[in-house]
Amino acid sequence: MTPSDRLNATFVALADPTRRAILSRLASGEASVTELAEPFSMSQPAISKHLKVLERAGLISRRRDAQRRPCRLEAAPLAEANGWLEGYRQHWEISFQRLDAVLDELKTQQKKRARTKR
Repeated sequence: MTPSDRLNATFVALADPTRRAILSRLASGEASVTELAEPFSMSQPAISKHLKVLERAGLISRRRDAQRRPCRLEAAPLAEANGWLEGYRQHWEISFQRLDAVLDELKTQQKKRARTKR
């Protein structure tokens, strides 16, 4: 899977609020499918479908533990998505700094005009 494909899969997985809630729960530790399904009013097979999307995106992993298959959060794809978003945050930060400078200049000009009218 290419980095672009991984990033696409991450954002597809994160687009769903149920999957984001599952990831939030897994941030506090491993959980079984049954435990993950508890807070939702949906069937265990429906939760399993969400887990498959998260697993394909690399956001979770599962292991065998006797009869259980606990799920675990895998943070690497989130770090990659954050890195991608960081470039845009920097762009917007620079844009807002420029806007602040323009607004400060306009305020200064307005104050000068107000003083000369007195």
